[in-house]
Amino acid sequence: MDIEEIKRKKLLELQKKLAEQQQQEEALLEAELQKRALLRKILTPEARERLERIRLARPEFAEMVEVQLIQLAQLGKLPIPLKDKEFKALLEKLSAMTKKKRNIKIIRK
Repeated sequence: MDIEEIKRKKLLELQKKLAEQQQQEEALLEAELQKRALLRKILTPEARERLERIRLARPEFAEMVEVQLIQLAQLGKLPIPLKDKEFKALLEKLSAMTKKKRNIKIIRK
């Protein structure tokens, strides 16, 4: 094996990796666009605005809420479109479920 052949193989490997990475990014982008379209159908503009504000403060929680909304809508357990008032009630339930209970103990000496 000469150096040119090794270089050519390395270049081909890098090109394959780059192509795979681009395909993965395109798939993720497509999935995100589909999720946005579903949320547009599920939520009213006011509720979508509330979700975006939540995303700014708590991105992980917003992601969890989106997944829950899509699942509930697919099961037919949500009124479509979901109004802001109903969305707030759902958020309160989800927040209560995920809230960590903290036990504070004060020890005085």
